[in-house]
This record gives sequence, C-alpha cells and structure tokens, in this order.
Amino acid sequence: MALNLNFPQGRIGRLGFISLVLFILTIPLGNWVVTNVGLVCDPHGPCLIPVWPGVWSPSAVMVAGLALVLRDAVQSILGNLWAVAAIAAGALLSYLLADPAVVLGSTAAFLFSELADFAVYTPMRRRFPSSAVVVSGLVGSVVDSMIFLSLAFGSLDYLFGQVLGKFWMSLLGGAVLWYIRYRQHRAEPAADAVAI
Repeated sequence: MALNLNFPQGRIGRLGFISLVLFILTIPLGNWVVTNVGLVCDPHGPCLIPVWPGVWSPSAVMVAGLALVLRDAVQSILGNLWAVAAIAAGALLSYLLADPAVVLGSTAAFLFSELADFAVYTPMRRRFPSSAVVVSGLVGSVVDSMIFLSLAFGSLDYLFGQVLGKFWMSLLGGAVLWYIRYRQHRAEPAADAVAI
C-alpha cells in the first residue's frame, strides 16, 4: 500500500496547506502560552484563565481547542499521515520555546488524542462533518487534557476547566464548518443555473 503525500490542487489544496501550517504553529504557541500568559500564573504550574464563572483552566486551552479543530481539518483534507507529521513538527518547534515537561506532556497528549480522533472523527466525517468536529473535539479534549496535565504539571486539578474550554472551541469550529458547508450548498444551485 503506497502512502499518498501529495497535496490536493486548487482551493482545497491551499486550505489544506493553511490548516497544516496553522496546526503546526498552534502546538508551540500553546506550549509557550500555558506558562507565560494568563490572569493568574503559578511559578510551578500553568497560567490560568476563566472558562466559566468559577472554573479555571490552563491558559493555552483556547489555543489547544483551536489546534484540535485544525487537526480535524488537516486529517480531512490531507490525511492522517499529515496530521501526525504536523504533531512531530510542532513538537520540534516547541522544544525551542517551552519547558521540556510541557513539551513532553503536549506531544504525548496530541499523539494519544490523535489516536482517539482516528476512532471518532474519521468514521463520522463523511456523514456528519459538523457533528464529527464537536464529538471528536470532546473525546480528544478529555484524552489530551488528562495526559497533558498529568505529564506537564503532575496534577489533574484543572481537568474540568480544560475540557470545557476545549469544548467551547470545538463548538465554534463545528459552527464554522457548518456555515461553510451551508454556504457551499447554497452556492451550488446558483452555479448550476449560470452554467445552463
């Protein structure tokens, strides 16, 4: 079985490339943000932001939530191999910017959440693309958060906040995907009418 490493052509190829680059960049960005940006920063733990009244999460939660949505886009457009390669590239970049424990936790979390994503998003993406983003985002965020918080900070204290923050980003990603597909379907009859 041959591996297809070719990018699709045209607009889809450009979208795939942009998603790939953004996904790669969210990994070191999130690893840097979690220890440098937040409303409260613990010198021996993560910087924190509120994700709900009284619920705090490590500050990179929004970046990580966006990364999970971008990962789904990379997987959909370019394939699973590109998603795994992007994780490796993001991890290498992270070593230049972040604490080694954060990089180890992040890399392991991304890889294991990618495996969970293969089990959830991949089978759902053709029939239920918007729902697939939300459901896989939730599954991936639980797996990702447990592994990341354990390895990077030795604690699951902010697990609920981390999962909740990533879920907000998955909902946003699902809504954006739904809107894009809605616009595409509305434009198809107009394009057919012009062609006639």
